[in-house]
Amino acid sequence: VQLQASGGGLVQAGGSLRLSCAVSGTTLSLAFMGWYRQAPGAEREMVATIIRGGRSNYADSVKGRFTISRDNAKNTVFLQMDNLKPEDTAVYTCRGIFEGATYWGQGTQVTVSS
Repeated sequence: VQLQASGGGLVQAGGSLRLSCAVSGTTLSLAFMGWYRQAPGAEREMVATIIRGGRSNYADSVKGRFTISRDNAKNTVFLQMDNLKPEDTAVYTCRGIFEGATYWGQGTQVTVSS
């Protein structure tokens, strides 16, 4: 199983980015998926998760600004990030749990300038 994250970049405050996490080697529809981030000097934190049935959960700091979604046909999970703030700057990583095993993608850098 492999997870490939992409879509990070540099954006001004108030802007938007969409991250993608492409899954290979298994069926996305079976998985719990999530996005996490780690800022310099900080602990890694959960940003958003989505379960098989489609129910999602968000960190309080991103509620109303970020949206997690999944396209099972494309085996891809997305994180739409709107109204970005400088404090959203971090390395974002996707995580998947398939049949009890946890997999992580590589990180993608998101930098929000003020």
